[in-house]
Amino acid sequence: MAKKGASVKRLKFCNFKLDALLEITNAINGNLSVEKILETYRHILLDELKIGKLAVFAKSYDQWELMLESGSGNNEHTGIDIEKDLADYEEITGTSSSENKNLLAYDFIIPVYHDIKAIAYVLIGDVDEEKEGVSPTIKHLRFIQTLTNIIFVAIENKRLYEESLKQERIKKEMELASRMQSMLIPDTDSFPENEAIKIKSFYLPHFDVGGDYFDFEKLSENEYFFCIADVSGKGISAALLMSNFQASLKAYLRTGIDLSELVRLLNSRVVDNAQGEKFITFFAGKYNAETKKLCYINAGHNPPFLYDKKTKKLAELKDGCPGIGMLDEIPFIKEGTFEISNPSKLICFTDGLAELENNKGEEIGLSELEKCMTDDKSINENFECLQHSLNLKKGNPALFDDITILGIDFL
Repeated sequence: MAKKGASVKRLKFCNFKLDALLEITNAINGNLSVEKILETYRHILLDELKIGKLAVFAKSYDQWELMLESGSGNNEHTGIDIEKDLADYEEITGTSSSENKNLLAYDFIIPVYHDIKAIAYVLIGDVDEEKEGVSPTIKHLRFIQTLTNIIFVAIENKRLYEESLKQERIKKEMELASRMQSMLIPDTDSFPENEAIKIKSFYLPHFDVGGDYFDFEKLSENEYFFCIADVSGKGISAALLMSNFQASLKAYLRTGIDLSELVRLLNSRVVDNAQGEKFITFFAGKYNAETKKLCYINAGHNPPFLYDKKTKKLAELKDGCPGIGMLDEIPFIKEGTFEISNPSKLICFTDGLAELENNKGEEIGLSELEKCMTDDKSINENFECLQHSLNLKKGNPALFDDITILGIDFL
């Protein structure tokens, strides 16, 4: 009879384990939430196995967290440090012989490993070792270890899957933002090219979206407007601010305002939109092909280079004011002027070019720019020289910022 009774008990244990595994499997396959899966796990340990005291620590986003707790009236688990108190345990271990006071409130430590890495530690207590010779809980320690492994591997896989979906959504949003921004970047082919002026541009965002901007507008038969800008920071927020900046700029240009008023209005707009968190460096110029007069304002931007092909002189256009959005109100604006009496070239650029370094950590962007442009060749040829000498293309590890270059041939 005793033998038959033992067989019945073993059968009950087996059926219980199969039912528990089926319950957990259904919860996982049913794509239930992490909370629901943990509730099923809690039910099996506390209600079915009658564990009196429980603390389950598991890794989440590479951080150890207390995932389940029950029966710790005095919060015995709060003093446990995973790395100091539990990391050395690789096998199921009783705590009766432990000298670690943080663990004495529990009876057993059950480490759970996956791919040789610890993913969870289960601490159980209040095990009645006198009941029926050997507590049923002790008989289930290996099962608890297996069950915990299944649970937390599934939870981690679920997290990774959700993270991959999130990353895919972000990727698609970035691709859409990149396409939208590319529509805002003017095409050089749309720029005027005549006996008075020729335009060339180069734009290479570091990420899918960038914080650089340039533009060229024909204002009248003989007058042209051009600009280049660079927002502080990178990514989506920089691109959004620059898109708003571009829209405001185009709206103001239609009113026919002068450069100084344009800069003041843009400053107010950026201050309102950025709330002091970002600013924009900006260079804007107007050129009259009939009078040969160039007017400009440099608002904290890298000074463009103006090269006179006849005199061989290279000038930097520095006159202006602080960057757009740096101050609530711009205290002064100095408008610069140049008489383009000889065939000349102007090249505007952003920080990505100015701060470009070689493999020795030496800045080379401006030296190469000066070398490439101080000749009698056209802007097109100068750009080819610059792109070749600095390897300005996607995939170059030396490029760490957006690079924008705007060149003008004054004929």
